[in-house]
Amino acid sequence: MSGPRLISDYLAVLAAELPASIVEELADGLAETYRSHLRQGLAPDQAAESAVAEFGDPHAIAADFARVNPARRGARRLLATGPVVGGCWAALLITGRAWAWPVPLPARIGFGLTLLTVIGLLAAAALWTRCRRPLARESPDAWASPRSIPSRSPVRCSRFRL
Repeated sequence: MSGPRLISDYLAVLAAELPASIVEELADGLAETYRSHLRQGLAPDQAAESAVAEFGDPHAIAADFARVNPARRGARRLLATGPVVGGCWAALLITGRAWAWPVPLPARIGFGLTLLTVIGLLAAAALWTRCRRPLARESPDAWASPRSIPSRSPVRCSRFRL
């Protein structure tokens, strides 16, 4: 396997699990490490293998990024505090006899659907661990140019983890 192909495959694994901006940073560091090994006199294949070995398992890297994702932490905090805030609102509405207020039925239904949608989106943000952007068509030298990964393509997520 040639050096650039090994690096390209490595980045493809990362791009399948991480947003493009993170993959761009990792690709830049990997390319620099590869060039450093070439300057030390290693053959291209050995330089690529050494660079990839230095970076470690791509799935472990993706799992670490997903674990420390600030949006995911924020969503978990909101899910943790949401029931307390909801309980406070429920107590306030019950003591204020909110069921007797003249609120039209469509407004009640709309509010309920909006609330359920927000709760569902927060749960998805907190529990989904794998989000990715589709790769652009790669050229043989795509590993050297992290710009080949689209940054504005739609994100697809899958797999829940608690």
